[in-house]
Amino acid sequence: MSTIDEMITLFEPIPLEKMDEVKLLNRMDSKFIFNAAKLPCVLEQLYASYYVLEIGMVRLQRYETLYFDTPEHRLYLNHHNKRLNRFKVRSRKYVDSGLCYFEIKFKNNKGRTLKERNRQKGPQEEITGKQERLLTTTTKLTPGMLQPVLWVNFTRITLVNHGMSERVTIDTGLTFRHGLAERSYPGLVIAEVKQDRSAPSVISGILHREHVPGTNISKYCLGIISLNQEIKQNNFKQKLIHINKLNHDIC
Repeated sequence: MSTIDEMITLFEPIPLEKMDEVKLLNRMDSKFIFNAAKLPCVLEQLYASYYVLEIGMVRLQRYETLYFDTPEHRLYLNHHNKRLNRFKVRSRKYVDSGLCYFEIKFKNNKGRTLKERNRQKGPQEEITGKQERLLTTTTKLTPGMLQPVLWVNFTRITLVNHGMSERVTIDTGLTFRHGLAERSYPGLVIAEVKQDRSAPSVISGILHREHVPGTNISKYCLGIISLNQEIKQNNFKQKLIHINKLNHDIC
């Protein structure tokens, strides 16, 4: 079996400035979770249809994300309780490029994801200045209502289809951290398909043929329930059992 590093060399590269033409800040998302042993086989079926993001000769990009929530985890519970019109608030660093953004994601009652963001110097545990203005003008939240609750690190492959209408992120090496607590999922892959409208997708078709069902648990929610056994998580319990099995399976 070819390795991930070998497989991504088959893709034609796309630079960041060209990929940014496919912003998809108002989009439809589909998420898939599967065992990492499947990934080389999946990539082998994709290179004829997708470009891979390349920044400074690097195609496996490292990400570091800090999520914010209220002390009672209201933003997490809105997701757990399947409430629409919900937010995520985070600071994300693109480690290899050095770029960092403060981001607010909004899932509306039509199932679309909208994202607002602005540049910052690095992941900061306090929301101030233009980040505070973005938060208060986009949501009903204030910095005093939020606190840092979860660090997430992973490595990402970003693909763009040749029609420039779809972006795919493939995340591996997932690690969650809060205080002294830490949990890693080295055997897990989370793939997300992002489109401006619902349309046929090459990777979605391949994953369905590989018997990989869609799932709606986010990395943020997975991190919270992985590190906090006391928090309400009954709606995610079966998904967590399945994810733990995938993380330990050998395909």
